[in-house]
Amino acid sequence: MAVTTKTKYWLMKTEPDVFSIDDLKASKDGSTHWDGVRNYLARNFMRDQMQWNDRVLVYHSNANPSCVVGTARICKTAYPDFTAWDPQDPHFDPKSKADHPTWYMVDIQFESKFSMPLSLAQLKEMPKLEGMELLRKGSRLSVQPVTKLQFDTIFKLGKPS
Repeated sequence: MAVTTKTKYWLMKTEPDVFSIDDLKASKDGSTHWDGVRNYLARNFMRDQMQWNDRVLVYHSNANPSCVVGTARICKTAYPDFTAWDPQDPHFDPKSKADHPTWYMVDIQFESKFSMPLSLAQLKEMPKLEGMELLRKGSRLSVQPVTKLQFDTIFKLGKPS
């Protein structure tokens, strides 16, 4: 008998001038590794909870306006973030070692781009999103869980192409 796992839902933040939804779509096979996460809670989500085929809301932070712009899927589960070992990489961490990594990453694959990006202000007006981590005052977590209801609400309103 095959073991099945329940799909989980996530929101992952990226700065569009560094890596956008369009960059993801244009990347080889529409996938990339999600490196550079340097928050322990976000790392733990990726390392311990993300599963193959989990769905992801892609959020452009530090944008005008900040907004959810599309979706992706987890296409490779957690493995050590090798950028932490490269002194030339902006995500270098001298405390992380190949034989005892501190940081992990996952691979994501493009799924859809929204025809209507949903701004943070719009999301705050939606009662179905009450309690969403992204909408919590002071929340800065770059990788965060969302509920199926939250994902479905945003997905439907984004009108993916």
